[in-house]
Parts: sequence; C-alpha cells; structure tokens
Amino acid sequence: MRLTRHTDNALRALIYLAIHHEDESPARITDIARRMGMSEEHLSKVVARLATLGFVDTLRGRVGGVRLAKPAEAISVGAVVRATEDNLNLVECFDPSTNQCPIAPACALAPALDEALTAFFTVLDKYTLADLAVKPRALTRLLIA
Repeated sequence: MRLTRHTDNALRALIYLAIHHEDESPARITDIARRMGMSEEHLSKVVARLATLGFVDTLRGRVGGVRLAKPAEAISVGAVVRATEDNLNLVECFDPSTNQCPIAPACALAPALDEALTAFFTVLDKYTLADLAVKPRALTRLLIA
C-alpha cells in the first residue's frame, strides 16, 4: 500500500503543528511549506481539507494561520489516514460497483488483503500525533531553514 502525497503532506503538516504547539501564534502555511519542502499551493488544499475534517483550525487576518484543533494526543494517525485517503480499495474487487474480476466470487485474495488492511489500521490507530512528535528538538533541527 502506498499513501497519497495528500496524506503524506497532511501528516507532515500535522507533525509540524504538533512540534510547534507551544507557540501562541498559529503557524503560517508559507512557513510550513518552506520548512517541510512542499508546495504551498498543495499545502493550502491539504490544510483546507484538514480544517473541514476538524484536525486543524484556520485563522484569517494579520495574525492568522493554522493550528491544531485539538491536542496532539487526541489525533489518531489512523484517523488522519482514513480521512485523507480517497480510496482504500487495494484491488478492484474491493468495490462491488466496479468489480470486473471474473474470479472474485471464489478468490481468497480480497479477504487476505482486507485482513492486511485491517492490521495496517490497527497499528496506525495505536499512534497519535503526539507519538510522531516525540522528539520536537530533533525534528525542528531537521526542518529546512
């Protein structure tokens, strides 16, 4: 399984916000994009979606920006991945409305992959954003200046 760039950037932006949560002022998208080495245009779309999903709050104006909507300890990595990935169908037969596989009714591949996907999310659900930001100083030092 491969996560989309959207999900990767969402997780990276959330990690950035988690390691800068002590700052009273919200982070600017420009700063996050520059320091994390991602497109500001794409990050704007990611942040808008994260705001719609309730993971971040956005503030307009001169002192505006983005910040976590809830504590990092309350944001599950599995929840972020589920919410930001558009399609978790690992194979065609996962979606009955588009399934064209002739062996689907007798094939054991889909149940095996479904079990693997469940295990994947079981592991991700054990981690929170706070777990990903456990070394804030080291992470901050690694950010592109």
